[in-house]
Amino acid sequence: MSAGLVRHRRLASLAAGIFCLGLVAYAIWLQNTQGLEPCPLCIFQRIGVASLGAALILAALPPARMRWALYTGAVLVGLVAAATAGVAIRHLYIQHLPPGSVPACGATLDYLMDVFTPAEVLRKVLTGSGECAKVDWTFLGLAMPAWVLIWAIVLGVVGVAANWPRRAPARSA
Repeated sequence: MSAGLVRHRRLASLAAGIFCLGLVAYAIWLQNTQGLEPCPLCIFQRIGVASLGAALILAALPPARMRWALYTGAVLVGLVAAATAGVAIRHLYIQHLPPGSVPACGATLDYLMDVFTPAEVLRKVLTGSGECAKVDWTFLGLAMPAWVLIWAIVLGVVGVAANWPRRAPARSA
């Protein structure tokens, strides 16, 4: 990663965090204007991208002299980005299953949350269902979970690289 990015870690983190919030806003815009209803995995990815944005913005807050806070911010960004990427990978896997091997459409996320414990809801959502296999939006030939995966990786790398503390250069005598 370039030295300029590290020097401007706050700007890089804030810009990446705002970009994440823009991605979520775009998904909500598509839902409200184009009628693209999100499946449960899409909702989990929205939560992941919004959480990544929040983690990036939080990582921008501490001053550079607080090394422990920089490490904490970088690790938090990395973990949230990895979790978001994991959900996107699972969604892509379900979308690429052969016809007939995807479970039938299940209950809505609201119903699942009313009836099951959070752990059971997570298990059921990550199992996927028919509505998660449907591809109803693409850009440059890639479905939305592929774009979530790309951006989670890119923004996660930027956030970790920008916020990971660097050693001070050795002074020459």
